[in-house]
Amino acid sequence: MTMPVDPETDAARMRGAMAEDLAARGFLDDDPAWRAAVETVPRHRFVPGFYLPADERDGRGLTVWRPVTAQLDHGRWLAAAYSDTTLITQFDGDEPDWKNPAERCGGAPTSSSTLPSLVLRMWADADLREGHTVLEIGTGTGYSTALACERLGSAGITSIDVDAHRLEQAASALHACGYTPTLAVADGLYGYWPEASFDRIVAACSFRAVPPALVAQTRPGGTILLTLSGWLYGYARVLLTVAEDGTAEGRLLGGTVSFMSARTHAAPAFGNPGHWAAELPGKPRAGRHGPERITAATEEAFHLRFLVQSAVPDAQLVTVGDVVHVVDVVSGSAATLTPDDGGWQVRERGPVGLWERVERVLDAYDTAGRPGPETFTLCIHEGGQHLRHPQLPCLSLPSI
Repeated sequence: MTMPVDPETDAARMRGAMAEDLAARGFLDDDPAWRAAVETVPRHRFVPGFYLPADERDGRGLTVWRPVTAQLDHGRWLAAAYSDTTLITQFDGDEPDWKNPAERCGGAPTSSSTLPSLVLRMWADADLREGHTVLEIGTGTGYSTALACERLGSAGITSIDVDAHRLEQAASALHACGYTPTLAVADGLYGYWPEASFDRIVAACSFRAVPPALVAQTRPGGTILLTLSGWLYGYARVLLTVAEDGTAEGRLLGGTVSFMSARTHAAPAFGNPGHWAAELPGKPRAGRHGPERITAATEEAFHLRFLVQSAVPDAQLVTVGDVVHVVDVVSGSAATLTPDDGGWQVRERGPVGLWERVERVLDAYDTAGRPGPETFTLCIHEGGQHLRHPQLPCLSLPSI
């Protein structure tokens, strides 16, 4: 007679296997306390439902997202919960009905359970230590919060999320597992003054620039770890140290990590690309660089998108057919790039020469020997936020 498998025993076995895999890949950094946290925190209790992409796309070419719950397919649900995978739990700010979930096509993810290896990488980069007070921006499902509580204890952990329903579900899961961090519905753009000051601030969402409130809420000598992004979807992570005078400075970190934008920093709708293109001059010029420099699926292009985005912070890019459109809803400027005999023809108008600015950054980057992200320093002071490199012109992040 075959005895039924105890779901919690099966989950514990999978947690152990996931911890073993993460350790083998270098994400636990020989720290037994973090490994114990991974082996202890039941991730499946934080993700009662999520979406996974199907292999096929729909008739419009959109990704088909299939709901996964314990009721629909217990084995698949548990296996995914203990895989090193980001699990999408919400699209476009709409909370699914997980008792009767529906398949969906396309959409912008707005909440998720971040893949465990990235969660551990973030906590490790932030250098959390016993006794630290920590602000986490973007509670999400609460899994990353639970790992921090298991590692450091709940007393020093504060976690905020702008989505009240998401936070309510995370709070229920956290409390059911015995974790009692300070939780609040709040916009990460403004940090959380009631619990300030913090030794560490870590954001699980991205911002167009470093919110001044986060610098003000960090103790001198404390650090802020966050992801910077923008409307060209260029990303960079930065680890800042706050000084006694309220300034902050730190280097960009390597890698190709991306996070969902803070909702107040999401790109605005820009309308119909055809309307923007209709106002462009008829005579094009030959482009010095093509869009593939920033759109290719390479680490260098990932890095370059962030650099050029700092030069044109209000620009967005969309491809229609074989024509690339660059539009700026703030200044009204626009450009198109059309392929031509192996090169690109550029047309642009408006007060900002969008592609000309991009090309100037690319020219300077090439002349400097194509430096990697770790060679750039972000400096924050009363005069603004500036990205500095010894061989490149200073780039400014947008005011927020």
